[in-house]
Amino acid sequence: MASESETSALLRLHKLRFRWPGAVTNCLDIESLDLQPREAVFLRGPSGCGKSTLLSLMAGVLKADSGSVNLLGRDLSALSATARDRLRADHIGYVFQQFNLLPYLSVMDNVLLPCQFSARRLKQAGGNAQSLDAAAALLSAMGLPATFWQRPATELSVGQQQRVAAARALIGQPELVIADEPTSALDEDLRASFMQVLLQACALAGSTLLFVSHDARLAPLFQRHLDLPQLNSAMTAATAVAAAERETA
Repeated sequence: MASESETSALLRLHKLRFRWPGAVTNCLDIESLDLQPREAVFLRGPSGCGKSTLLSLMAGVLKADSGSVNLLGRDLSALSATARDRLRADHIGYVFQQFNLLPYLSVMDNVLLPCQFSARRLKQAGGNAQSLDAAAALLSAMGLPATFWQRPATELSVGQQQRVAAARALIGQPELVIADEPTSALDEDLRASFMQVLLQACALAGSTLLFVSHDARLAPLFQRHLDLPQLNSAMTAATAVAAAERETA
């Protein structure tokens, strides 16, 4: 019988295995990982530990070779590519490391973009009549004045663009927000202010936040801390093989 934590999990990984085509060994081997509704989780993910692959599996961009990735009780591996795209658009907000704002759109139009791909996110934002107000509220919460909202996104500073990217991820109150190294391009002062508004905005929206970073200094801001190299048995195996090869060299 499933435990209460298993059945209530927003996202659940179980016996997850993934190997890139042509590779000799798995790059991911994770026995289990749960994310609960409304929690904020820090996942330490240094380079080379399978972070990007894991996030792509969580978002349904990639399919696991074995095991399962369950989002809101649905096994992503059992869905078609189109169904995974729909589930992602409806329920996941993503803050990319390089922002991925569309340079030919204004700040406001960038924030509203998820509402064009998801009727659910549009409805959660108040529909066509209220979505502009919802986007404005997010941008204001991110500390971006209205004088910037109709400017092309490329005219903003790095810190301002990152706030736009966070507002875009949060529009329509997605259940899960994945933030992939979102502070790597920010200086210390901007990093501190961005973290404050991101955590507050996720809490207000009721979104679970999975924050991935190599910067362990940010971990104390979060309710739960995870370490991907420890979770990923494939990394342990690869380290052991490398050590054995060094011993015999």
